[in-house]
Amino acid sequence: MESNHANSAALRAFRILEAIAQHLDGCTVAEVAASVELPKQTVHRLVRTLEYGGLVFREPGLRRLQLGCRLERFSIAALMNGPGRAERHAILSAVVESTGETCNLTALAGTDIVYLDRVETSWPLRMMLAPGSHVPLHATSSGKLLASLLPKPQRERLLRDLTLRAFTENTIIDRDALEAELRETSRRRIGINRSEHLRGMSGVAVPVMIDRQRACAAVAIQAPEGRMSLEELLAHVPRLREAAAAIGETFGRPQESA
Repeated sequence: MESNHANSAALRAFRILEAIAQHLDGCTVAEVAASVELPKQTVHRLVRTLEYGGLVFREPGLRRLQLGCRLERFSIAALMNGPGRAERHAILSAVVESTGETCNLTALAGTDIVYLDRVETSWPLRMMLAPGSHVPLHATSSGKLLASLLPKPQRERLLRDLTLRAFTENTIIDRDALEAELRETSRRRIGINRSEHLRGMSGVAVPVMIDRQRACAAVAIQAPEGRMSLEELLAHVPRLREAAAAIGETFGRPQESA
């Protein structure tokens, strides 16, 4: 006999959140009900509770369900502090040891990227950013990479919401130019920061894939141009892809070959 705990309201609500998370452009209550094999009335009731708690919202005019910002904050905290954190940190540390430069693990958070983890180089010239720090995505290698790999409707909505602030003379602040940059970034599957956030600081990033189509995070290294050129940073891309594949395994999903 199935345990009552397995069908508790809390677990049913979690199954609903899992179902919504599988739809990049939202889904209807009917689609959720079919996915979780629960009565539509039950799903309606649980969705109302999730909406009240800020975990789910409905797109204005479309009435399609999307995950809420509160759940996004929770998922970022889970990535930062989950059971694979120590292993991921060790992987980043190995990259720093082999490249000599700071290595980051980042994820999208609205119109920013958030640092899930970061291992600093021992060089005195470096940029100090703690895990949990946010940086506008349009000025970073990781941000442009992760944005470029989003499905087109989601990417277009994100671009509309971006405030394209200039941080250096190299920051891309023209929306058409940024779209072109994202298309090229998606093609090469490498994010490049050409001193766009801090003058004289370049970076490259590769994706951590959860399947062949979707990225959940990015691994990046950065260095002052006086210590390592962009071409030298790009030479480390194979090493970054190895690290990204290893990090992907800590999330329990197979990685595509580099």
